[in-house]
Amino acid sequence: MDYGKFRYEQQKKDREARKKQKVINVKEVRLSPTIEEHDFNTKLRNARKFLEKGDKVKAAIRFRGRAITHSEIGRKVLERLATELTDVASIETRPKMEGRSMFLILAPKAEDKK
Repeated sequence: MDYGKFRYEQQKKDREARKKQKVINVKEVRLSPTIEEHDFNTKLRNARKFLEKGDKVKAAIRFRGRAITHSEIGRKVLERLATELTDVASIETRPKMEGRSMFLILAPKAEDKK
């Protein structure tokens, strides 16, 4: 077999493999530690839509000014978001602080194969 034919076959295999792979995007939902109920429900609905589409969701809370001294309020908001989405998502990383923001990453639950 000549090298040209071998390379052609290899490229064909690579193209088929690329067709079958699933690209996972990370979408971000930004929250505030003092978020109101309606705003929270809107962000929750957006996150649910992203997860059902198959994307991961990064929920981030940005602390401004003196709010950083009450990081437990932000943690409660993130954990509430995670519990509301337990039917469609699993927690990939627990809420953690990074600079002035706290975030957690939710991944869509694996579909049950029939």
